[in-house]
Amino acid sequence: MRKIGLLLLPVLLLAGCKNKKGQDLILPAAFQTPAVVSWAKDAVIYEVNIRQYTKEGTFNAFAEHLPRLKELGVDILWLMPIQPISQKNRKGTLGSYYAVRDYQQVNPEFGTMEDFKNLVDKAHSMGFKVILDWVANHTGWDNWLIVEHGEWYTQVNDSIIAPVAEWTDVADLNYEQPGLRRYMIESMKYWVKNAGIDGYRCDVAAMVPTDFWEQARMALDSIKPVFMLAEAWEPELTEGAFDACYAWDLLHTMNDIAAGKKTAAALPRYFRKADTLYAPRTILMNFLTNHDENSWNGTVNERYDDLQKAFAVLTYTVPGMPLVYSGQEVGLNHRLEFFEKDEIKWVDNSPLTAFYTQLDKLKHDHPALYAGLDAGTMNILNHTAPESVFAFTRTKGNDQLLVMLNLSRKTAQFKFAEPLTGSYADAFTGETVKTASPFTLKAGEYRVWVKK
Repeated sequence: MRKIGLLLLPVLLLAGCKNKKGQDLILPAAFQTPAVVSWAKDAVIYEVNIRQYTKEGTFNAFAEHLPRLKELGVDILWLMPIQPISQKNRKGTLGSYYAVRDYQQVNPEFGTMEDFKNLVDKAHSMGFKVILDWVANHTGWDNWLIVEHGEWYTQVNDSIIAPVAEWTDVADLNYEQPGLRRYMIESMKYWVKNAGIDGYRCDVAAMVPTDFWEQARMALDSIKPVFMLAEAWEPELTEGAFDACYAWDLLHTMNDIAAGKKTAAALPRYFRKADTLYAPRTILMNFLTNHDENSWNGTVNERYDDLQKAFAVLTYTVPGMPLVYSGQEVGLNHRLEFFEKDEIKWVDNSPLTAFYTQLDKLKHDHPALYAGLDAGTMNILNHTAPESVFAFTRTKGNDQLLVMLNLSRKTAQFKFAEPLTGSYADAFTGETVKTASPFTLKAGEYRVWVKK
């Protein structure tokens, strides 16, 4: 779903505490900020659009792509919602994944529960982690909860309402109801227990009270340590409930730079702001596209055209976790229909596949590029072309990378305020490079050098 920037205040979690309406909540006696799972520190996340991935649009058909994705080098498979989609008030022919009819069932269009479990097992056997998209803020209009528990929904004049006027295919849930909280947490636990998934990407997370997510996180971690990604930017969500959140401001800044509305000089301001907002444990998910951006705001080619490689390098080398969306690795240049069948056209031997494979390897091979508490330090470098070039180092121990990106549409020549010292090699070719200035980068050119 589209992000709505609601700011929700955190609630102190104590045993027997009360929420904002004074209702008793059942909470563990001592809340502690959960540790981020170790496998997230150098992970690349890959968003899977099951409906559009193959002609069949099934779990079994997608499973055939796992060897290719293993070769690509991604680590976490994020599956868009897999539950049955509501018929009532459905948009389009097939409806939105985010209009859930039953939280504990599988969409029959995708296959059976057994098919899904087999997919998770196969992914695990190949070293992937699997997280599910979770829609806690609202349900479809024929979800059985509306009949059995209408009081769990937000109502105005005794009528259930949509969370946002344009979201006519979904009904808003009311988290002032303790029964809803218990049911939702049990449903989230269900997929961890019964299918062995490794965590969740949580839709419009800021529209659900933060203290609910903290309750849910504690319940899930009691089964096994999980990874939690919020479709939100609000820092308080990552104080206890979530490991990662969306780098929305970075996406918007990159879009504006590519469109000529801002220059590369906006990036140092963004990173200074992010440093003040988020705790060191927080992982920001960096991305050029996802299902929303592709369908509603344009393809990577539309928004970045010849600059897309430079911006992709940015998402991999700044602090955080990079995302690849279905088809991005082959240059998908089509806005996928959201409510209809619209199969991705896979391209053999796309040069972008080799490019993203290199970036995934770079992420894994260099501790300086790790995320969260394991992240290397970032030092933004001063030089003579700040409107065109963004340059920085990432350092952890003896591992240091120098990144230079020309994010403008003209050739840039520049000198650093402090000359480079030491010897460097190109991160992709291994060849020793010359560090004498001035440096020249053509429009959209990038350099990633490893200090010897």
